[in-house]
Amino acid sequence: MPGRTWKLCLLLLLGLGLGSQEALPPPCESEIYCHGELLHQVQMAKFYQDDKQFVDMPLSIAPEQVLQTFTELSRDHNHSIPREQLQAFVQEHFQAKGQELQPWTPADWKDSPQFLQKISDAKLRVWAGQLHQLWKKLGKKMKPEVLSHPERFSLIYSEHPFIVPGGRFVEFYYWDSYWVMEGLLLSEMAETVKGMLQNFLDLVKTYGHVPNGGRVYYLQRSQPPLLTLMMDCYLTHTNDTTFLQENIETLALELDFWTKNRTVSVSLEGKNYLLNRYYVPYGGPRPESYSKDTELADTLPEGDREALWAELKAGAESGWDFSSRWLIGGPNPNSLSGIRTSKLVPVDLNAFLCQAEELMSKFYSRLGNDSQATKYRTLRAQRLAALNAVLWDEETGAWFDYDLENKKKNQEFYPSNLTPLWAGCFSDPGVADKALKYLEDSRILTYQYGIPTSLQKTGQQWDSPNAWAPLQDLVIRGLAKAPLPRAQEVAFQLAQNWIRTNFDVYSQKSAMYEKYDISNGGQPGGGGEYEVQAHISSACLCPG
Repeated sequence: MPGRTWKLCLLLLLGLGLGSQEALPPPCESEIYCHGELLHQVQMAKFYQDDKQFVDMPLSIAPEQVLQTFTELSRDHNHSIPREQLQAFVQEHFQAKGQELQPWTPADWKDSPQFLQKISDAKLRVWAGQLHQLWKKLGKKMKPEVLSHPERFSLIYSEHPFIVPGGRFVEFYYWDSYWVMEGLLLSEMAETVKGMLQNFLDLVKTYGHVPNGGRVYYLQRSQPPLLTLMMDCYLTHTNDTTFLQENIETLALELDFWTKNRTVSVSLEGKNYLLNRYYVPYGGPRPESYSKDTELADTLPEGDREALWAELKAGAESGWDFSSRWLIGGPNPNSLSGIRTSKLVPVDLNAFLCQAEELMSKFYSRLGNDSQATKYRTLRAQRLAALNAVLWDEETGAWFDYDLENKKKNQEFYPSNLTPLWAGCFSDPGVADKALKYLEDSRILTYQYGIPTSLQKTGQQWDSPNAWAPLQDLVIRGLAKAPLPRAQEVAFQLAQNWIRTNFDVYSQKSAMYEKYDISNGGQPGGGGEYEVQAHISSACLCPG
């Protein structure tokens, strides 16, 4: 590849203990979008290739009227409405998905941001310019009726316009939005970032956390907690201390959610360590994957189904839906029916929270609140000790998810094993050297087109042979921050490999994809619950 232009920040792309007899509450109160007979009959009829389509469709009239009409129709047919009549009912009472959103061109979009001028290679500069144009295509704002009649929509109202991932994902997603914001800031679009940040902060004020995505059926689960880091990126570009001052307590509230609802105690060698896990104790199939979850549950005894559905939601909360990470150690490590997300203490989640605690300490110091700064500094120190004691493996030179039931580390390779390097959450200055050796020993550096999500081929999308942009970022920037010249060289090469893969596929397909199959050159990825999405988000990588 020509020159050292890869050192510039080029756009990287993203797409994106339960008792078996317990009756768990539904994902939200809506008897249309979250639970109930209407949802069950429509989703099991499989009118749409993707279950998500139905739960994204707005109502034509008030939900009470829709439910009353459905109840009468269902009763008339002994709770089994004939397919044609059920389809006619849906067509009459629901509108096409996407009606509640309208296109939006960000006011701060500019034709030629500075980073484009710094790319010396002509082909790469043209490509980056085309990607920069996509912000205008991915910008959305909500129609006023989502605010005036929220009961008719599964979409959660947000005041400010935002960038969507694209494809089937026409609402915001929590952790995707961090890399979106990185790309927007590279494109000098700080006002758009501020609006998206304000949307997230408003959600925390309303619900106590940032939901997985912008739909009511996502309300009871979150996603990897990167809100504090988003604020830090915005502040670095704008120095907007007033915005921080106005929202610091809301940032604290979000971290409280993870402390109160996702904390688990691990006992090792007579000491107890507090760490966090993904955990969503809500029942029923995921509304956006209703028929798949129902059919999967039918393979299990009836008493185990609620626990399965809760574990699937926890897997979705992790962002890795789904992966061998959540299957290993279960009764059937080759089947999604053996998922056990909440039984594992994930490296990446705890690294993200460790980083957030460090940033909160920095924020409070900046605002002159020494007592709160000390509080978060102490929390970080406690988490760092727990990471070292429970997740770090000195012999291997990496961190590993901890299995709460089997009381051991999962020593399979996942890029998430190096997240503490990316998050700056370690005390040993030699970890970068050890991480490099770990990558070499795992033969990860032999992959020419990107870092694999795992070395397991399960057919799930967060496994081999797929590679995802955020996971490249976790490893590459983790190495790039290290003072070791060798670590920076490897980071540079990994970044070059990944950008080449994206560029080559774009050259062939004129599209960017959420994930790539790196087994034989670069191709759009596959596996999982839906077709690979041609969509784009961005990450800034500056190795070296």
